[in-house]
Amino acid sequence: MRNNYGEYKGKKFYITTAIAYASGKPHFGNTYEVIMTDAIARFRRQLGQDVYFCTGTDEHGEKIENLAAKQEKTPKQLVDEVAGTVRALWDRMNASYDHFIRTTDDYHEAAVAKIFKEMYDRGDIYKGQYEGWYCVPCESFLTDTQAEGGVCPDCGRPVERKVEEAYYFRMSKYAPALIKYIEEHPDFIEPESRRKEMLNNFLYAGLQDLCVSRSSFKWGIPVSFDDKHVIYVWLDALSNYITALGYDPDNSDAQPDKFNKYWPADVHIIGKDIARFHTIYWPIFLMSQGLPLPKKVFCHPWFNFGSDKMSKSKGNIIYADDMADSIGVDGVRYYALSEMPYAQDGSITWESVVARYNADLANNLGNLVSRTVSMAKKYFDGKIPAPDAETELDRDLKSSFASAVDGVYDNMLTYHIADALECVFTALRRANKYIDETTPWTLAKGGDDEHKRLGTVIYNLLEAIRISAVLLVPFIPASAEAILDAIGTDMRDYDSIEQFGALAVGGEVKEVPPLFARIDEKAFLDGIAKEKEEAEKAAKAAEKAAEKPEGVAQISIDDFMGVELRTAQVTACEPVKRAKKLLCLQLDLGYEKRQVVSGIAKWYKPEDLVGRKVIVVANLAPATLCGVESRGMILASGEDEVRVVFLADDTPLGERVR
Repeated sequence: MRNNYGEYKGKKFYITTAIAYASGKPHFGNTYEVIMTDAIARFRRQLGQDVYFCTGTDEHGEKIENLAAKQEKTPKQLVDEVAGTVRALWDRMNASYDHFIRTTDDYHEAAVAKIFKEMYDRGDIYKGQYEGWYCVPCESFLTDTQAEGGVCPDCGRPVERKVEEAYYFRMSKYAPALIKYIEEHPDFIEPESRRKEMLNNFLYAGLQDLCVSRSSFKWGIPVSFDDKHVIYVWLDALSNYITALGYDPDNSDAQPDKFNKYWPADVHIIGKDIARFHTIYWPIFLMSQGLPLPKKVFCHPWFNFGSDKMSKSKGNIIYADDMADSIGVDGVRYYALSEMPYAQDGSITWESVVARYNADLANNLGNLVSRTVSMAKKYFDGKIPAPDAETELDRDLKSSFASAVDGVYDNMLTYHIADALECVFTALRRANKYIDETTPWTLAKGGDDEHKRLGTVIYNLLEAIRISAVLLVPFIPASAEAILDAIGTDMRDYDSIEQFGALAVGGEVKEVPPLFARIDEKAFLDGIAKEKEEAEKAAKAAEKAAEKPEGVAQISIDDFMGVELRTAQVTACEPVKRAKKLLCLQLDLGYEKRQVVSGIAKWYKPEDLVGRKVIVVANLAPATLCGVESRGMILASGEDEVRVVFLADDTPLGERVR
């Protein structure tokens, strides 16, 4: 052991997660982030650091407004419910956060409005018009190249063409300074692959100015000097890292003590899919405000289900609290932290969940603790015996745990979480082997010399368990605390494991509560398979019901083929006078132009439609609606919320749709 673990004692450490988007319950992959961040925060506290751990929910944006309307709720009602769900899940996972921020908190909204106004007054924000692609789920603006194929490069879902008045941020003004900073601070973005991606794909290619307001919906923080606009959700959300500390743009020379103490952040822990927002947009926003940049942005990989990305459409979503019902909270935490590599995506399968739980937690850790405490009670009346003369086996055991302490320390400082855990469990495997090598049950039958040797063996095993438990506090805190209580010690920090042998002789071990009961793999997997089968049956039944609504008459194939569906492009659009629900669309079918009236004014503005390609019923008999002739009908879905069927930009005009 190095005996230099005190170098961080007393130093501040500000760590954050990305705030969870308040559109629904986070799945296992999302929950990994808060578990990882919590492990780092707990580790830093063990080093004696002054840790401030912030998490929370991102609650504004078009997606929230649309989802709330679909559920017949106000946006605030929706985000209140989801924020409660997120916080309850974080609490269930035993996350030791110091602050939970919501972007609907009054202090946050007030500060963000001021930040926007200051950027505008400084000349960093100007008014213009946005025309381009937008991904509603990701709340991100995309170029034609990024939106190739009509889908978002991050989430794979269809993007929408947006035309609306907007304010822009002069990203190009700060791009050279950011490039220089990233080049001069190679550890600012980690892993290295993400750093190269940001430089090569975005910064070196030329950074376009960013749309930082929206005027087509209302659920957001209003621009203080132009209430037709709300502030772009990412400028709003990213600012939480400073508003959570009380940052106020009005007090540039006298910020609150908490902000002065903890900013800049020591590390933002985020998913790789939002690296662009955190490593390009956020640093530039900070440069605009004259604030120091965070010391590091760590972009963790994703958790896939097998080889597939988790998604509701694929039916492979796993929730951490459901998983905890089967293997316990520490079982979930251990699996998440041990299975995620440093730079590559992790993979979760139910088979690997059972295998890792049984091998590492039940057999290795749980079995070692149970056997050792039982022997201490049986051979020494529950008292911790004094060690005697040391042998080569003892020295080898101690060396294994010295390596574990150093290994955890090194790996946790560099965010190699799974590697840190492997250091502990390698040492635990060595301790189990030590039992087989020393055979305590044989020593118990011998004379005084053997009894002294037995005392040494039991002491060394109890000390190995103590060191392991201290090392495991950041990862599986409840179980680690239970183990430390069982062996009668209150030592929890790194100071206590600098040397092997700190466990007090004469202390009393207690009954160990059940830690990790072995899982019957077949019964467990059969249960999962049955749940999946029942879920699939329910989904198919719902799908079948949706395919054949009650009271809808069936038609023949000949009837269907009699409907002529053609592709067309909207060249112009305007409201129909005296009709609030109607829009008049001018369509180009390639071989002819025609006019169609559609009752979609409640859901679409004319500028939302111009330039888009649609499907039109081309052989519908002409009709006159509110005095305007209509020759056809455009295809749309839904009743309470109508969605026009849009086609990709490269779709030829006038094609027959079959």
